[in-house]
Amino acid sequence: MSTRRRFSPGSAVRYLILVLMVVLLAGPLLWQLSLSLKGAGDALYTRPPELIPGHPTLGNFSTVLDRIPVPHYLLNSLIVAAMAVAGNVVGATCAGYALGRLRFRGRGVATGICVAALLVPAETVLISQFLLVRAAGLANTLIGVVLPTIVAALNVLLMRNAFRNLPAEFDEAAVIDGANAWQRFIRVSVPQVKGIITVVAIFAFVGSWNDFLWPLIVLSDEDNYTLTVGLNRLRGTFYDDPRLIAAGTIIALVPIVTFFAVLQRYFFRGLEAGGLKG
Repeated sequence: MSTRRRFSPGSAVRYLILVLMVVLLAGPLLWQLSLSLKGAGDALYTRPPELIPGHPTLGNFSTVLDRIPVPHYLLNSLIVAAMAVAGNVVGATCAGYALGRLRFRGRGVATGICVAALLVPAETVLISQFLLVRAAGLANTLIGVVLPTIVAALNVLLMRNAFRNLPAEFDEAAVIDGANAWQRFIRVSVPQVKGIITVVAIFAFVGSWNDFLWPLIVLSDEDNYTLTVGLNRLRGTFYDDPRLIAAGTIIALVPIVTFFAVLQRYFFRGLEAGGLKG
């Protein structure tokens, strides 16, 4: 006797919601990819939209590479992203361990400050950030670009929660063995939260890579432009070629996809484990 699964109305609604989410999330990316491959003879804004180019070409990408120094801007963005990842991984991990596992006066206040920092829109502190960076002599430098996000409050809270979820028996056993605070941190706690550290690294990389407004404000020399700021040079004064802008967007997206593809296993493991290994 064959058993058939009945397709209930609830399942239909769930699948419909999933399809809508895919369209909303992947639709703009597919449109940008299609636009970047369209030739001069392809219509751009037909109704309904044509995702498959009639005359696909890679000429738009070569034109972008000819108009702006993409490799140089790419190197600047990689330097900024590397500093942001290193700063957040080291700084957020140390701060999160202190807030989550150590007992000291003012720990609750420090945690409250991190939470309050998440509630402040970044645009409201841009002027004060720029004045501080300029006073430190770091304006128009890549260090000045990464400095405000070298340790993000969200990443500190993620690491705090990860360390707080670790069983207290880990520290108790380490103390019995004679381990001090640094040894408990490096040898006992950090290996248990590698998944969350990967989440922090991905958040830091994507955030610094996609940042446009702050590098635009702090950088004045074109040689120091990051890729997102440099791609803005594709916009003309009176006319913008959407094919070139789409091609530049796809170029800027490749490192993010590559970085996530390399770390995706640890990323999802970190989200599922919640910082607890085993």
